[in-house]
Amino acid sequence: RPKCVVVENVSGIQSSANGEVVREIERGIFEACGLTVRHKLLNAAEFGVPQRRSRVVFVGVRDPAGFDFGSLKKTNGPGTGKAFVTVREAIGDLPSLSSGETASKYGRGPQTDFQRQMRGECMELLNHAAPTHPAETIGKIAATKPGEPMYPKFRQRIRLDWDAPSPTQVSGGIRRQFQFGHPRDARGLTIRERCRIQSFPDWFEIRGGTVQGRVQTGNAVPPLLAFAVASALKPHLGEEVRP
Repeated sequence: RPKCVVVENVSGIQSSANGEVVREIERGIFEACGLTVRHKLLNAAEFGVPQRRSRVVFVGVRDPAGFDFGSLKKTNGPGTGKAFVTVREAIGDLPSLSSGETASKYGRGPQTDFQRQMRGECMELLNHAAPTHPAETIGKIAATKPGEPMYPKFRQRIRLDWDAPSPTQVSGGIRRQFQFGHPRDARGLTIRERCRIQSFPDWFEIRGGTVQGRVQTGNAVPPLLAFAVASALKPHLGEEVRP
């Protein structure tokens, strides 16, 4: 008998089987837990995440009126007075790397509020290792304009634009291919850069190698989005929510 249940899934679930999948999830939570369930499509960028990531979030609570998604406090985007966090604001302070290089020191201080939030009290830079690419791949990234696709057949694999949020990060499964090119360096992203784009703080260490790091970061719920949902759930829990 939980006080609440939170479930997250991709945006396409809304149209699966003409919406029947969404209705089945809501029925399943109600039948298993006796909770009133509501769902909404949320954009992580509106909650301070430097990424255009839309996900359906289901929230079940014991209140018969259900969870009020309007109680979520948006921090960025239309109506907030603050622009979305950009790739530059998210990762621009991290050391420049070439293919195969690694850095364990920051080299300079944070430049933006987001960078300060992500660093906290960290002194050591974790997971900042560039993937190793063949010369052909390095040349292809270098020749691609930021914000444009690196491969004609794979339009989703772009070189990131410094001055815009990242597109949605995905896991890539067990494939070794990188998803995004760095906007300045001719390489794919480090796991630390992927963590920043998901809003994982710098003290959070990813283990298991580069491919597993991509899987873990791509499949994760951005912490700042999770925090917004958790904060709005506080009245339904009847107790303090600890970060």
